[in-house]
Amino acid sequence: MKITASMVKELRERTGSGMMECKKALQETDGDIELAIENMRKSGMAKADKKSSRVAAEGRVVVEISDDGNSAAIVEVNCETDFVSGSDDFLAFVTSIAKTALSNKPSDVVALSATTLDGTSETVEEARKAKIVKIGENIQVRRFALLSTKNGAFGSYSHGTRMGVVAELEWADKSARNDDLIKDIAMHIAASNPLCVSEANVPSDVLEKEKDILRAQALESGKPADIVEKMLTGRIRKYLAEITLLGQSFVKDPDKTVETLLSDSGATVNNFVRYEVGEGIEKKVENFADEVMAQVNG
Repeated sequence: MKITASMVKELRERTGSGMMECKKALQETDGDIELAIENMRKSGMAKADKKSSRVAAEGRVVVEISDDGNSAAIVEVNCETDFVSGSDDFLAFVTSIAKTALSNKPSDVVALSATTLDGTSETVEEARKAKIVKIGENIQVRRFALLSTKNGAFGSYSHGTRMGVVAELEWADKSARNDDLIKDIAMHIAASNPLCVSEANVPSDVLEKEKDILRAQALESGKPADIVEKMLTGRIRKYLAEITLLGQSFVKDPDKTVETLLSDSGATVNNFVRYEVGEGIEKKVENFADEVMAQVNG
């Protein structure tokens, strides 16, 4: 039987599932919508998709580094509660996704979702939906980043379940490599949240916007234009020191900048990625008792 667009539309409206899933379900039942709905309910797809609109602002960040040390992956996977995010089962799921990203190097989250999950015969998307049905919460693979190096070395730091950092350092003398230093730098990045490595990496639009703000503040002082420009120069210098990794004071020794620390060790930082769970996601605030009852009632 020919599967028409109107049939797919009806099934989507009745189940809340995706277009391709509805089309596949109809093909498997030769256009029988009622049987397709029954099959989809059995497989959990309809239930999983209906939960996809719920806010998932909790979760985990996991870093995976390849055995040869030449590549690394960092991923964020979200769920609805910290109870789920703190479980060993959820950690194993996110770790598998990180390994999948590291091994297959997909171009984006869509490509990652269509990739076979590490250690299984199902895709990341199929595993995600199965996990939603099992746990009863919305789960989303939010983002990931892949890093590679030829001459550097990767290290990572995780702060609880909610924050992860991967950093790449390089030494002119490879025999001087210090894994403890990489971890210290990653820990510093987690704590201080620099925007980028150095002044040269600061986006021009970010810098110009800050200059406009600082100039307006300086002009309010009523001082002459030449004095205002000197004030602006000093404030920009302070701003750049605050937002760049090299300019920041090292968290374990505030009398020393990160740049000085690296210089003393003959090391440079080539790259880093810092993920914090839920950044930019507007989390709905609910009464805790009501939230528990909502979970109990499914």
